[in-house]
Amino acid sequence: MSRTPPTHGHGHEHGHGHGHEHGHGHQHGHGSRGRVWARIRHALRPHSHEAADKVDAAMETSAEGLRALWISLAVLGFTAVVQAAVVAVSGSVALLGDTMHNAADALTAVPLAIAFLLGRRAPTRRYTYGYGRAEDLAGVVIVLVIAASAALAAYEAVDRLVHPRPVSNLLAVAGAAVVGFVGNQWVAQYRIRVGRKIGSAALVADGLHARTDALTSLAVLAAAGGAAAGWRWADPVVGLLIAVVILAVLRQAAREVGRRLMDAVDPALVDQAEAALRATPGVLDVGEIRLRWIGHRLRAECAVVVDADATVLQAHGVAVNVEHALLHAIPRLAAAHVHADPYAPEGVDHHLILAAHR
Repeated sequence: MSRTPPTHGHGHEHGHGHGHEHGHGHQHGHGSRGRVWARIRHALRPHSHEAADKVDAAMETSAEGLRALWISLAVLGFTAVVQAAVVAVSGSVALLGDTMHNAADALTAVPLAIAFLLGRRAPTRRYTYGYGRAEDLAGVVIVLVIAASAALAAYEAVDRLVHPRPVSNLLAVAGAAVVGFVGNQWVAQYRIRVGRKIGSAALVADGLHARTDALTSLAVLAAAGGAAAGWRWADPVVGLLIAVVILAVLRQAAREVGRRLMDAVDPALVDQAEAALRATPGVLDVGEIRLRWIGHRLRAECAVVVDADATVLQAHGVAVNVEHALLHAIPRLAAAHVHADPYAPEGVDHHLILAAHR
């Protein structure tokens, strides 16, 4: 059987209105009652295979991502304004750096918003898979911003060790630091939760960046406490520690975005796909299974073995059932390309003509 699903075969794109994001009752194992109710709902609201429904599903997830970006932008913008006001009356350079950091984090919403908007565009003859990869490019930009944040934090910390600076209005500085921490921590949790829900690695990376900003705000709070106690070295030492923490977060974000760029998927998804294929009536064996992310949607390519005496119509029916099973089993699956291979006795290769091209 073929080790690489060829370009022909059965494959349609789907965006079903009942939402694979939630996995259906049978996926999460709610018992026989849940499975029966899921079947009833499925019968009353069957799958639609229209391209318009696929676009609607993509736009729904993109809209959720955009909503997360604009809400977090508003929260961080408010945080930056409050901190800027305190900077004006206190002259705190540490708080000024944190304010600029928060403003930069808010601006990372711009490349992600552009990516989500691009992802809504329909595929073209040049970009046949659509524009979902723009999210991965936005993720690269965010990783670079995190790296710059780490470098800036380290530079500021060393500069303060060499040139200590007095800070006035410490109570106001501490309050602004708390505002910065709360705002960034809330935004971080919100972005990461939505990013994982819609499958956007870039939005998750942006949430991790906001988490580093929350730690930077804590550094400002620690610096204010140290200054109040007369410890002029407290601010730069804590700043160096924060730079190390930012580097750790940078590693995590870079790994997540890098894996997405390399078409990595959770192996558990491959196991789910294989189980769904083997459980489909008419499938005698399973060949290669390939999954890849395009933006925050998955695509699948797989090969299955069917009865060699099956008619073209019967083999096509098995392929349709396989695709249907995958759409139920794999969250955020947008399309599946299924190739049906006829069963071959030992020593028989139906794809011998392709041997020299493998």
